[in-house]
Amino acid sequence: MSQRGFYRPTDGWVGDVIPWQEDGVFHLFYLHETRRTPKEGMPWHRVTTENLVDFAEIGEAIESGGPGASDFNIYTGSIVLDDDGTHHAFYTAQNPAERGADGLPLQLVAHATSRDGMRSWERRPADTFGATAGYETADWRDPFVFWDEGDHLWRMLITARHTQGPARRRGVIAQCVSRDLESWEPAEPFWDPRRYIAHECPEVFSWGDWWYLVSSEFSDSFTTRYRMARSLRGPWIVPEHDTLDGRAFYAAKSAARGDRRLFFGWIASREGARDDGAWQWAGTLSVLEAEQRDDGTLAFHPPRELRETFTGQGDVLPAGTSLRAPDGYADVLTATNTADSFRLVVRFDIAEGTRECGVLLRASADGDTGYALRLEPQRGRLVLDRWPRPSTGGEQWQISGDVPFAIELERPVDLAPGEHELEVIVDGDLCVATVDDSTVLSTRLYDHRVGRVGAFVGEGEVTLTQFTVLTRDARDHPEPMRSDLIAATA
Repeated sequence: MSQRGFYRPTDGWVGDVIPWQEDGVFHLFYLHETRRTPKEGMPWHRVTTENLVDFAEIGEAIESGGPGASDFNIYTGSIVLDDDGTHHAFYTAQNPAERGADGLPLQLVAHATSRDGMRSWERRPADTFGATAGYETADWRDPFVFWDEGDHLWRMLITARHTQGPARRRGVIAQCVSRDLESWEPAEPFWDPRRYIAHECPEVFSWGDWWYLVSSEFSDSFTTRYRMARSLRGPWIVPEHDTLDGRAFYAAKSAARGDRRLFFGWIASREGARDDGAWQWAGTLSVLEAEQRDDGTLAFHPPRELRETFTGQGDVLPAGTSLRAPDGYADVLTATNTADSFRLVVRFDIAEGTRECGVLLRASADGDTGYALRLEPQRGRLVLDRWPRPSTGGEQWQISGDVPFAIELERPVDLAPGEHELEVIVDGDLCVATVDDSTVLSTRLYDHRVGRVGAFVGEGEVTLTQFTVLTRDARDHPEPMRSDLIAATA
């Protein structure tokens, strides 16, 4: 696809990403979802990138084992490299025809190795194993393997569920240990908060003086969360704002390069490619970068490489433009429609007591229809809204006025009086908004494909200290690399 900085295969969608960085190259294995009926066996595919905006399609990495195999579906896992230079892939093996003791499709941990630089993989069926005692056989997935230098052994974190307890609070990150990457022994749970249905796609990494535990859950909110600790053994601290993004960005896992930490997840598509469509599993690969604050908490924003793809100058509203509406609403818009892809940077000086302000996207000339990214200082949040909202009937009042923003598309953020920056990257139907270079909200924009951009205030006063639209040159939309060029990057 031609959305630079994002990736989606031409014949499918990106599911959970398994990132691996080596020699400056990010190898991004992912679950290749075609959404065909009847269901096909799920394989791992791979793309590579060095600059985080251009992706080389390598193709199928580990194929489905076939209808009769335990790994008909190859789900999420991890990659490690041993001292002999062999790459090891640990992944979830699942076949709907194979049932566990609980009557649900069995999930297993499987193993494959590569001795040719990840070009081909050899399955190791003798190493396959299922849930250990006390865990449900139908939830034993997403193995994350890492080397524990302190104890001089390999640890494997596994998405699991206890066999006992309230159904929606049995989620646990189970643990196994090994010294040879072949035989695994059960160990005490790595993290057992009794909080969610499941903790998917777990990973742990150290950064400076802190350890971070990342996982995705779908019971309280459909989102990726992190915890932090001074030791690999915890205790794990809940930061004030513990999510990476909102509802649409899921299953994010990370890889480091130098002193940078990049998170690779997917922005979910919606059914029917419309704003009212149900969220779907899988979507488009998207990258966020984490910054470590002095207190160890993490801030998130798009990587600079994505921002730098927008070099053309679009419409600009004059610095110093003031919007004042103490008991009403006021807005200002650009004179022309924006391009299909653009980067908008707006800095607001928000007066004390202001109830709301924000930006309009793909709006009509009068600002009445389109999307609004709304900053709400009194509620401490960023939300996505749109007009018209859905209607439940033909009467004037049947406009879903009791649903004042897109459900699940809200982010907590400190909006104390003073200056705040709202950056928005729009590329086709993708939208990634960032407040103060630290709080991200990703989503899809389907129903309105053209329109203007602008700023607004409701019941308050703001001054625009910056309002800049940056665009892309047509030459900045390359097609995916051809198969005859891939060998150079494999």
